[in-house]
Amino acid sequence: MPDPTRIAVVGFGLIGRRHAEVIRRAPDLSLAAIVEPSEDGLRAARAQGLAAFKTLDEMLEATVPDGVVLATPTPLHLEQGLACVAAGCPVLIEKPITVTSEDARTLTDAADAAEVPLLVGHHRRHNGMVKAAKAALAQGQIGDIRAVQATCWFYKPDHYFEAAPWRTQKGAGPISVNLVHDVDLLRHFCGDVDTVQAIAVTSHRGFENEDLATAVLRFKSGAIATISVSDSIVAPWSWELTARENPAYPATSESCYLIGGSQGGMSLPDLRVWHHDAAPDWWTPISARNLTCQMDDPLAVQIAHFADVIAGREAPLVSGLEGLKSLEVVEAVALSSETGREIKIDGEQRQTPAPRKTA
Repeated sequence: MPDPTRIAVVGFGLIGRRHAEVIRRAPDLSLAAIVEPSEDGLRAARAQGLAAFKTLDEMLEATVPDGVVLATPTPLHLEQGLACVAAGCPVLIEKPITVTSEDARTLTDAADAAEVPLLVGHHRRHNGMVKAAKAALAQGQIGDIRAVQATCWFYKPDHYFEAAPWRTQKGAGPISVNLVHDVDLLRHFCGDVDTVQAIAVTSHRGFENEDLATAVLRFKSGAIATISVSDSIVAPWSWELTARENPAYPATSESCYLIGGSQGGMSLPDLRVWHHDAAPDWWTPISARNLTCQMDDPLAVQIAHFADVIAGREAPLVSGLEGLKSLEVVEAVALSSETGREIKIDGEQRQTPAPRKTA
C-alpha cells in the first residue's frame, strides 16, 4: 500500500474541524498537523493526539506536508497562501480565495510561476446534486439557460459574530462570506459574468458591513440571474438549509435555486426538472421528474480530489483562477451597491469606490 497523503489543516475553527475530520476518516489520507493560534484550539487539537503548531511558519519549519488546507480568516489567505507556495506545498484555500481580486491575482500568479497546485474550497461543485444538475444542463435537458433566481437567506445569531469579531468588519459581510459560494455555482452553471447591478443595506446590528444585498448578473451567454443574500432574515431558502450537506443546519424540503430554460425548468437542490408534456406551451400540461445523484459528503469528495491533484492524477476542479473570477463578481456586487452603477467584469470592479451610504 502506498503511504497516505499527509495533509495539514491551518485554522481549527468551525470549517477547519470539519476538514480535519474528513481527512481523519479517509483511509488513504493522514492528518499531518493542525495550526491554530488560539490556546483553546491548540488544546482541542492536542487532546485528539494531533501535532499542533501556533503558526504556519512554525509548522513549515518542522515539517512540510504533502498539502495544506487553509481554513483561516480571509485576510490571512494571501500571506499564508504565499508561504505554502514558497514551500512548494499544494494548497486548498477556503473561499473566498483572498480579500481582493488583486491579492488573488498575486497569489495565483505566484502559484503558476512555482507550478504549485492552488485550489479554492468552493466545495458545492463537488456535491452530487450539483454534478447531476451540471450534467443535465450540459445535455440540454432544459434547453438554453435564460434566467436563474437564487436565494441565500438565513439568520446568524449574535454569538456567531461574538466568537469571531472579524466577521463584523467591512469586507466580511454576507456578500463576501456567503454570496461568493452562490456566485461560484451560478458561474459553474451559466459561464462567465459580463455585468453586475446590485444594491445593499447596512447592518441592522451596527456592524461595519452589510446584512442584505440583491444583485442582477448578466452572463456572457445572455442569461440573467437575480440573487439575494442576507444573514439577518429568518427563512428556509438557502443552500445550507436545503442541500442537507452539513448536519449542523436543520434540513428543509425547500429549494433555493430556480433555473429557467427555453425547453424546461429546474429547481435545486431537489433536482426537479419540469417540461410541458408536448411542445413548450403555457396552455398545455406541465409535469416534473426528479434526477438522481450520489449523496457523498462534498467536503470528503473535495479532499479526495485534492489528494488526486497532489498526486498529479487530476487537474483542479476549482482552480485559483476560478476562485479569482468568482471573487471579481463579488467585488462587482459590492462596488455596484456602493456606487449605484452597473459594473462590467473587465477589471473595473477592482477600482476603489468613493464612500457612499446605503439604505
